[in-house]
Amino acid sequence: MAHLLEQMAYSGATPWHQLGHHLPPKQPLDTWARSAGMDWTICESPVRFMAERAGALGAILSFDEQKVLYRSDTKAPLSVVGSRYQVVQPRAVLEFYRDLTESAGFELETAGVLKGGRKFWALARTGKETALKGSDRVKGYLLLATSCDSTLATTATPTTVRVVCNNTLAVALNGASSAIKVPHSTAFEPQAVKRQLGVAVSQWDSFMYRMKMLSQRRVKSHEALNYFLKVLCQADEHAPAAQRLVNERALKKVQTLYEGQGRGAELAAAQGTAWGLLSAITEFVDHEKRARSAEYRLDSAWFGTGAQLKQRALEQALQLTD
Repeated sequence: MAHLLEQMAYSGATPWHQLGHHLPPKQPLDTWARSAGMDWTICESPVRFMAERAGALGAILSFDEQKVLYRSDTKAPLSVVGSRYQVVQPRAVLEFYRDLTESAGFELETAGVLKGGRKFWALARTGKETALKGSDRVKGYLLLATSCDSTLATTATPTTVRVVCNNTLAVALNGASSAIKVPHSTAFEPQAVKRQLGVAVSQWDSFMYRMKMLSQRRVKSHEALNYFLKVLCQADEHAPAAQRLVNERALKKVQTLYEGQGRGAELAAAQGTAWGLLSAITEFVDHEKRARSAEYRLDSAWFGTGAQLKQRALEQALQLTD
């Protein structure tokens, strides 16, 4: 089976996806680039084709409206994009954190490459941390990710991690994500993104206040069932029977996680609360949801259908406190 993960590095405890090479704390960016597989550049070449003539080879022509992106180290092709496509280099993702780690108290925790180089990211701890009821701690992170095949804009996402289970959840307020997205039709300007993120990072206290409200909102058994149905099955009324069966399995799994089998389900903040409902979904997506491999699960949980499912779970949970 082909793996999505090209290479990855991490510092500190083994991450929830249990992938990558361990690094000691506070390593220089050069070390991160080598260990995370980000020490190469994206090169460009015009798209060329051969025009055939009857009985002979034709001329080699260029198609100037598009270009091929390929790796500098292996020469492997990455994608074909429009001529105005703005490339963000793997090293630029790491360099984004240089001043944040040197003067703002951030610390790189994971970085890596997916899909043979088509997608890459770095995740840093911000130093923000909040305790919900009891010992249920939540830490703040900043995820920066991009792609070179148009599947992902360059995106900086304030993210929370629940310590007891390593569940991840993007910070969102008033129904909107705090992520800053830069499409590849425009140049990526790190300092401009950081200025915008200054507002998003300052929303940490407001977001965690809403999470504390979830931990204080007691839910009854019928409310829990309705919540899971809305999150997992809302859009699948007309889905094929096989798909509905998958959702039935998912429904049973999140119920068991919520009812005591989930990591941290016994903590006061989660037991019988809306926070426990949300945590059951995030744990399901990050750790239990069916996937071809841990690499596919990571890609989905951060960038794909898993991330969308967690966002829907957050929205439904917050409705319980309105």
